[in-house]
Amino acid sequence: MQKIMIIEDDPKIADLLRSHIEKYGYAVHVIEDFDHVIDVFKSEQPHLVLLDINLPSYDGYYWCRQIRKESICPVLFISARTGEMDQVMALENGGDDFITKPFYAEIVMAKIRSQLRRAYGEYAAKADERLLEKEGLRLFPERLELILGTKTTSLTKKEADIIESLMERYPRISGRDDLLAKLWDDQTYVDENTLNVNMARVRKKFQELGIEDAVETVRGAGYRLNISWGKAGEE
Repeated sequence: MQKIMIIEDDPKIADLLRSHIEKYGYAVHVIEDFDHVIDVFKSEQPHLVLLDINLPSYDGYYWCRQIRKESICPVLFISARTGEMDQVMALENGGDDFITKPFYAEIVMAKIRSQLRRAYGEYAAKADERLLEKEGLRLFPERLELILGTKTTSLTKKEADIIESLMERYPRISGRDDLLAKLWDDQTYVDENTLNVNMARVRKKFQELGIEDAVETVRGAGYRLNISWGKAGEE
């Protein structure tokens, strides 16, 4: 089930959007803590974001820039601001579309479906987009998406980099030093546990696809991809 995140500080509008979107079978998460938007975003990993401009603490432009550091998921600004420069600013700061308030709910849904088709539909991959595949497992590094069969999970940039390294090196080992060099330009200040934490997150992403034991720890050497799943579609 695809998930929509709503970042809107007017409870009535947020509830209206939530109830309408849920009617179409989407999961919805409404932000309530406007001081930690990006933390909630990382935790929820939505497929699309509806984002207001006027928000407490930081505006929507700021939060869109933070989201773009983590994900390329569609971001639709939805705001009472109607000026041309507001729309320009929304797009320049990483937004994909702009919806003005008051809005017609069906227009919002049409734009949501359109953006989801572009981002995750059958023809979403561009001709120059990279795709790595192992036994039905597909990684789209630029899209930050990992897919097995009909299941999809969103990744952070570091998670995608780790999985890319594991898939490229398979069946060889990805050394710890090589992974650190790929993930961080300057290893001097990287804590020893940092890579362990990121590997734990990668394992969790595989588990979200129903894959157990996908990453093998090779003591004293690094990590290796373990193809513990069958071809996509095989049960």
